[in-house]
Amino acid sequence: MLQIMVRAWLESQWRPAYSQIHSCLLQKQVKNWHRSLSITNTKHSKSQRRSCKANISEKKLSRYFVDHRKVHVIGGKGGDGIACFLSEPRKEFGGPSGGDGGDGGHIIFKVDQQVKSLAYLHPFYRGFSGEKGGSKNCYGSAGKHRYIKVPVGTIVKEGSNLIADLNHHGEEYVAVYGGAGGKGNRFFLANDNRAPTTATLGEPGQERFLHLELKTVAHAGMIGFPNAGKSSLLRAISRAKPAVAPYPFTTLNPHVGIVHYEDYEQIAVVDIPGIIKGAHEDRGLGLAFLRHIERCCFLLFVLDLSVADPWAQLEALKYELEQYKVGLSKIPHAIVANKFDLPESKNNLFLLKEQVKQRVIPLSALTGENLEALLLHLRELYDDYLKAEKEQARKPMKW
Repeated sequence: MLQIMVRAWLESQWRPAYSQIHSCLLQKQVKNWHRSLSITNTKHSKSQRRSCKANISEKKLSRYFVDHRKVHVIGGKGGDGIACFLSEPRKEFGGPSGGDGGDGGHIIFKVDQQVKSLAYLHPFYRGFSGEKGGSKNCYGSAGKHRYIKVPVGTIVKEGSNLIADLNHHGEEYVAVYGGAGGKGNRFFLANDNRAPTTATLGEPGQERFLHLELKTVAHAGMIGFPNAGKSSLLRAISRAKPAVAPYPFTTLNPHVGIVHYEDYEQIAVVDIPGIIKGAHEDRGLGLAFLRHIERCCFLLFVLDLSVADPWAQLEALKYELEQYKVGLSKIPHAIVANKFDLPESKNNLFLLKEQVKQRVIPLSALTGENLEALLLHLRELYDDYLKAEKEQARKPMKW
């Protein structure tokens, strides 16, 4: 009895001390565990700070399209035929049973309205090959056709010969045909040859070197001499980021910008590199970019008001267009007088209006002055284009 009482007293004294020691040890263990966890996090995990994307440089934002591309295309090879004989129970001499090989796949250019550039085309394409024939007269499957998406207005040339002009969405052109499949020995069965062992190989696919050019660029084409402010104007009316610098030929590749309106209509405007006198003779950037103007729905002649005799620029630009193609300068257009913020431009604007009978839209791409007048007139030109296409029962180009 005395032992039981002593044991109960000892337990009553020892239990609080044990719980206190246990809690202290547990807290220390948890603390060490948190410390080791935080150390491993800093070494092996991502930063705990809120991640944010780095700013993209304007050089990477300056996206221009590729307007020509040389492509080497080879059709798929046909599958080989095989030579075999059927031998089954109760049919030991079943005769020849080698199947034919499948045909090789074609390579087809298909117009897709969502594609705007030739930049994503590879320099080499090979079609899918057909499978070889099988036993028991089984034919090999044909290779799948390979479709290459191209923009609306793509021209396909072989050498100097024009072989395809793709202008409508969904239009297709077979660039190369796949090779025919080989014949199995079943094909050569005849009365005088009951056990043929002949089988032919599949034919190679067609091979061509093609040159693709893009002529349809946008609804409106901005034309002007170098350093007239076309790139600055495109930046002001759209989200395009062409390079801007105070020296001529800053733009070496066309840039396309999209002008958005409140009724969700979109007008594509292209900044065509500067044209100089003699461009129709392939001087400067020459014919490489004059062909873009040919299929623009309407034009914007951008003049530099800060130079003397700005109307001479307009006459020179129209002359180059007429020399390249007769009647090209007479398609619907607007005259934009840029750099209106400079002091010498005020007097030049008055002289320009005396020399030109058409409406002149003075503006400043740098300060944004009178940009609304250009956007409204641009929409008028676009609506007239839609009306004309509707009257001729043609589908207008949508960006």
